[in-house]
Amino acid sequence: MSIVVRSPYRNGPLPWLKGNLHTHTGNSDGPRTPQGIVDEYAARGHDFLMISDHDCFTDPSGLDARGMTLIPGNEVTANGPHVLHVAGESAIEPDPDRQKVLDLIAAQGGLSILCHPNWERHFNHCPQEQLEAWRGYAGIEIYNGVVAWLEGSPLATNRWDRLLSLGRKVWGFANDDTHLTTDISVAWNVVQSDRRDVADILEALREGRFYASTGVAIDRIQVHGSTIGVSTADAQTISVFSDFGFRRAIADAPQLTFTIPDDAPYTYVRFECAGFGEQRAWTQPFFIERPGH
Repeated sequence: MSIVVRSPYRNGPLPWLKGNLHTHTGNSDGPRTPQGIVDEYAARGHDFLMISDHDCFTDPSGLDARGMTLIPGNEVTANGPHVLHVAGESAIEPDPDRQKVLDLIAAQGGLSILCHPNWERHFNHCPQEQLEAWRGYAGIEIYNGVVAWLEGSPLATNRWDRLLSLGRKVWGFANDDTHLTTDISVAWNVVQSDRRDVADILEALREGRFYASTGVAIDRIQVHGSTIGVSTADAQTISVFSDFGFRRAIADAPQLTFTIPDDAPYTYVRFECAGFGEQRAWTQPFFIERPGH
């Protein structure tokens, strides 16, 4: 029987909105006042932004958004691996049992993202066994900008592939984690959203209707049956990865069309687009279903 490809994206011409969900201000350990940070991101062409100070919830309603959509939130930091609390209502107690934190965020209607799993000299800020055990989070940071200048690795696609290969539906995020002005606008998420309000952006993030980027721009993602096409403005190489990081295809071109065979021995594919230097873009996974199995 033919396979079914479950895409998080819409084929139609929805607008793409660019934004960062991990930003610190002088209220914790960032480089600017909250308004100063908003001004910086607006000047760099962002459409949405969340201030995520450490264990300090930011309600942005009193700020001048400068045309952006400002999302309330914070970074739950004390007592364990760090968790982004996106679009909640108030600060969450940083319980050492992070499953309780994830549950409290969900109870507020918020969204959880696990931060920089490969940070620190042991490359293990968030152990894999915990990533696999916890439930109720939307995804992980597959790229964290500030860790590029710290111990560990800013990349965590290895952790992502392990989770996806176990059947976990988790999305990959790229964020600045701004602590210095040089951290601003090095990584972002680009969502397919009907409107520019918090609710619609949050829905797009929950559904995986976004790609993560450190500089490459994806123009179009189209899915027709078992064929997926990705085209970019500036990628030099596009690769297709499946379970446990197995590379299935590569093209030295700014676009790639890939057809998943009916007998494919894998459960998802994702596209990674490489540009100049360290510029990348990552699609979310396309899950493969086999009716009757």
